[in-house]
Amino acid sequence: MKIETEFVDTTKQIGDLVDWLVLRHATPSLYPPTMYIDLEGKNLCREGSISIFTLLMDTSTSTKRACLIDVHTLGAHAFNTSGAKGKTLKDILQDENIPKVFFDVRNDSDALFMHFGIALLGVEDVQLMESATRKTTASRRLLNGLAKTVEDYIFAVPRGKEWANWKSTKENGQRLFKAEYGGSYDIFNCRPIPEAIASYCVGDVQYLPELREKFWAHKPRDWRAMVGEEFQKRVKASQRSDYQPHGRDRALAPWSKEQNCTLDGWNYVPSYRHIDEVEDDWHDDYNDGQDDDWYDDGPTSCRDIISDCDMHLYYSD
Repeated sequence: MKIETEFVDTTKQIGDLVDWLVLRHATPSLYPPTMYIDLEGKNLCREGSISIFTLLMDTSTSTKRACLIDVHTLGAHAFNTSGAKGKTLKDILQDENIPKVFFDVRNDSDALFMHFGIALLGVEDVQLMESATRKTTASRRLLNGLAKTVEDYIFAVPRGKEWANWKSTKENGQRLFKAEYGGSYDIFNCRPIPEAIASYCVGDVQYLPELREKFWAHKPRDWRAMVGEEFQKRVKASQRSDYQPHGRDRALAPWSKEQNCTLDGWNYVPSYRHIDEVEDDWHDDYNDGQDDDWYDDGPTSCRDIISDCDMHLYYSD
C-alpha cells in the first residue's frame, strides 16, 4: 500500500484540505471516501492536549493520502479555518453523513470536545467492530488493542517483511514517548515532527480501511444497527463531565447480556463436522420418507462464564 504523507501546518493548507474534503464528499460515487482518524498528544484527553491530528483518506485507489495536521502549531485554526465554500474541518467532523473511522474513539472524542468544542458525528469504531465479530460471550469480554488486532486479522496470513516493518515502526515511535524507554510525550510537540513519530502516526491509521472492510462491510443491517448504537454511546459518554479517560475498566467490552446473546446467535458458525452430521440426518430422513423438522442445535442461550485463560493484557496502542 502506497501512502502519500502531507504535513499540514498553515491555515492555507487547512483551507485547501477542507475544500478537497467537501468536493470529494459532494461528488456522487459508488465508493464515497471515508475518513480514518487518530490523534496524538501529551496525555491525550481533556486533561492534556492534542498535538497531531492524523487523517487518512481512503478513496478506493491504490494510493492513500495521509495528512498530519499540526494542531500544536495551529491550535483552533486547525478546526475553524474556512475553505472557499465556507466549511471548516469542525463542520466536517460534525457532519453525520461523512463516515469517520477511529480505533477506540473515546479519548480522541474527549479531547476534541473539551478543547475545541467538536461534537463528533458519523463515528465508527473498529475496536468495537472487532469485539462484536467474536463468536462467544466469553471471548468478547475484553477489548483488543490496535497492535493485536492488526496482527490477528491483517497478518494472520504472513506478508513477508510487512508485519516486521509495521511492528518496528510502532516500537521505534513508542521508544520516543514512553517513559519506560526513557521517552516523553513532549516529543509530539517537537517541530519539525520527527520522522519516527510521523511514521508512527501514519502506522496507526494505515490498516484501518482493511480492518473496517473485514468487520463491517458485509454485516447484516441489524448487526450494524446494534453495534452502531455502541459507537454513539462511546462518543456521548466521552463528552460527559464525569468521563474518566484512564482506568482498567476501559479494557472491558460494553456489551450487555442481551447484546451478547444476540451476537452469539449472529456470529454462530457450525463446525464442518456438525454440518456433515446434519446433512447425513437429512439424507436419512429423506430416504426413510420421514417428515421431521430440520435438526438445529445452534445457540439457544447466552454463556456468561469467563475463563481466566481468556484474559489478556489490554493496550490501546
